Amino acid sequence: MTALPSGEQYEISSGALRATVVEVGGALRTLHVGDRPLLDGYPPEAICTGARGQSLLPWPNRVDGGRYSFAGTRRQLALTEPDRGNAIHGLARWVPWQVLARAADRVTMGYRIHPQPGYPHTVELRIDYRLSGDGLDVQTTATNTGPEPAPFGAGAHPYLRVAAATIDDARLHVPAARWLLTDDRGIPTDLAPVAGSPYDFREPRRIGDLHIDYAYTELDRDPDGRARLTLTGPAGESVRLWQDPSYPWLEVFTGDTLPMEERRRGLGVEPMSCPPNAFVSGTDVVTLAPGQSWTGSWGVEVG
Repeated sequence: MTALPSGEQYEISSGALRATVVEVGGALRTLHVGDRPLLDGYPPEAICTGARGQSLLPWPNRVDGGRYSFAGTRRQLALTEPDRGNAIHGLARWVPWQVLARAADRVTMGYRIHPQPGYPHTVELRIDYRLSGDGLDVQTTATNTGPEPAPFGAGAHPYLRVAAATIDDARLHVPAARWLLTDDRGIPTDLAPVAGSPYDFREPRRIGDLHIDYAYTELDRDPDGRARLTLTGPAGESVRLWQDPSYPWLEVFTGDTLPMEERRRGLGVEPMSCPPNAFVSGTDVVTLAPGQSWTGSWGVEVG
């Protein structure tokens, strides 16, 4: 039998909800309620594009030139975004993860980052995917099992989907007061209020033809501590992404650089523990002491 590009497929379900988690990257390939897709995933015979459903560990988004300093030492990461000269989305997207636990409604995936050029640390990663009546909960835990402190950041890269052919006619609500401006290489240049900008979605409104690939912060949170982004289709169907306080940043991506047939088909929404280029700026980077763990949770709710 020919192996699938994303490796072994692990299906979980609860009531009308069902999801597929895959071996490669420990990623979330699909999420449905009944026949309705909540995420813009990819078929089993395809290679993942646009980081769909992948986890971004041990850093999300970009590191400028792949160069940063930690504990007084200069480091150089591989340039995994060669056209822009950056290191992007961490070290765990294209490696095989292992199943640590599995039940009908949940699966736990694990992977160990070994010391390597640019990131000489050992970090144990664990992602728990669980379905319930409310939707999907995703809990990520990272533990420094090496002898030295390690810099760490986390992110995830699902694409929300509504019934419309594109997201242009969908209404978007992003409960954030500030957005991070970037240059043409995706490297931050300034943090500004959303008020008065085209990127203010504090009140739900139509996306239209606006191109978005920016991080938001200063998120308004509900009484349960979660910030919620909502995407609503023209027919009124909606889907929400929530993130707990471990994720103070949220990247929104309208997919304008994806292959033409996938462009603007779903909305990339990326909960992040730190902003783009955080390994350089130091903003919200977690320093994991030996034996220390970090845990963060996000999820998808059916509208």
